[in-house]
Amino acid sequence: MKARIAAILFSLLSAGTALAQHSAEETRQDIQRHRAMAAAHEAAAKCLEAGKGEKVCYAELAVACKGLAIGKYCGMRHAH
Repeated sequence: MKARIAAILFSLLSAGTALAQHSAEETRQDIQRHRAMAAAHEAAAKCLEAGKGEKVCYAELAVACKGLAIGKYCGMRHAH
């Protein structure tokens, strides 16, 4: 019984590891997405520095990040 449970746990862990691995193309796409998100956040920071206000800057961020990340803050959120 213990051997059977161990075998089941091993197969579940192995399946999870296999799912977590990315192909070279998926990794390249992730890198591009992260760079695009970073550029969008840099633009939002510059927008705020220019004094345009949060409402305007976050609207621009939402447009720049459409399809890149989850949520209206482009995959990042922090406390205020």
